[in-house]
Amino acid sequence: MYTDHYGLAERPFQLTPDARYWYESRTHKKAMAYLGYGLAQGEGFIVITGEIGAGKSTLVAHLMATIDRERLNAISLVSTQVEGDDMLRLAAQGLGLETGGVAKAQLLDRIEQRLREEAGRGKRTLLIVDEAQNLPVSALEELRMLSNFTSQGRALLQIFLLGQPEFRDRVAAEDGLEQLRQRVIASHHLEAMEANEVEPYVVHRLAVAGWKGRPGFEPESFPALYRHSGGVPRKLNQLANRLLLYASVERLETIGGNDVEAVAADMAADRPESGSKRVLPLRRAVEAAGAAGDVSLERRIAAIEVRLDEQEAAVRRVLTVLLDWVENESQPRRSNAA
Repeated sequence: MYTDHYGLAERPFQLTPDARYWYESRTHKKAMAYLGYGLAQGEGFIVITGEIGAGKSTLVAHLMATIDRERLNAISLVSTQVEGDDMLRLAAQGLGLETGGVAKAQLLDRIEQRLREEAGRGKRTLLIVDEAQNLPVSALEELRMLSNFTSQGRALLQIFLLGQPEFRDRVAAEDGLEQLRQRVIASHHLEAMEANEVEPYVVHRLAVAGWKGRPGFEPESFPALYRHSGGVPRKLNQLANRLLLYASVERLETIGGNDVEAVAADMAADRPESGSKRVLPLRRAVEAAGAAGDVSLERRIAAIEVRLDEQEAAVRRVLTVLLDWVENESQPRRSNAA
């Protein structure tokens, strides 16, 4: 919808990680520096943590797009609370090995042999494990054991762990992870973007999507975007996406701070309120009826208020689904090879 209205080639604020939209904020630049140092060492564990939506997956996408495939074989896994044996099988499958009906000892031999084959071709192997906070100690211990494989004094496997902040706390304090902790050679915690980074971030993503200056943005729109997103990339993307949709519906050529406030308020209304019930205007009539002693009228008005509240919530849900469907249908289909 808004892509056609503003002449954009695609939606610039999609939530799916895309290396083309990589923006090197201060914290992401520091993360890449730690990654570069860790990769140069060629051994041990590299740990990157961050809040939900901080850009960990985009960091991986950028890394995967920039590594030299002739020198580095990178395998990316997303953990799903798997135990140790299952983690071994996932790693083996990432290396292209069959795992069905294979005993653990034989599986370890096959993994080591494959790693030696890659090293013989002059390629190092990097195993990237996302959502590491979900891994039990048994799975992390198996990863540590894999990191022990060496050839001619050089490690055959390097491991990159990404997780939410609680994983950083686990690595730092959990008794069962002492040996893994000693093998962490680089770590970084992704912070939210700073206020002065929001404008270049938004402009960068718009430019990648083919932005030619429509819509324009008033200076006060960027502090408002920061205020309502906290500088968290995913939250900012969600807000900016809805903002562009709002602007296209309203036929805006320039987006101001008031427009950001309106969209943020609308998004907040979509979220269920915790611990409190929203009061509709009919509440005044309920209070008046109660004061007058008309219990039956008070009950009828209260029932109407409840039904209206439920109907409004249902309409909001339907509209949200419909808008998402229209946005998805308006995007050009990409082939699997793209």
